[in-house]
Amino acid sequence: MGNFEHLHPEYEIYDWNRRSQFLDFAFLHENGGRIGIECDGFQSHIKDMDREKFSYALNRDSFLTGMGWKMLHFSFDDIQKRPEVCRMLLQLSLGPMIMEAANRTVRSELSPEEKEVLRAAWSLGKTIRPKDVRIKYGFSHRKCSAILQSLVEKRLLRAITSGTYICKYETLGEFPTLLL
Repeated sequence: MGNFEHLHPEYEIYDWNRRSQFLDFAFLHENGGRIGIECDGFQSHIKDMDREKFSYALNRDSFLTGMGWKMLHFSFDDIQKRPEVCRMLLQLSLGPMIMEAANRTVRSELSPEEKEVLRAAWSLGKTIRPKDVRIKYGFSHRKCSAILQSLVEKRLLRAITSGTYICKYETLGEFPTLLL
């Protein structure tokens, strides 16, 4: 994957109670992508864990995911005995982020408003209407239509018509890594 330039060991984060926690590693890419990498030993992470600690560990990962982190967990046994599996999984997870960094021109072509609207379209998990954008961001109908049309021209959304009118838009392809 190149080098360890963006890898930070024992990276301090805060949970929802503002309690300090440490990720084993954090991969903080220049494009804003954040990946937490945990190396979990069976003894310390599973065998000695009670129900409360287990629940907290799951909630912590969910919280970090909600805050924009992608969390990866590797067993200490796999790191020692099957490093090729760990390497493959890391490449699978980090690859899109690194590839996106090589293609900055697309990202720089999107305005902040376009990025927000595209992010909203993906988070809905269904089609998005100009009305949805207007309500969420307070843009005029004309600005909403212009942003959505621009995303269609950049092949990030597809317009869905009802008769002769465009009534809604749907996302195209896979989640754009430029939003990570």
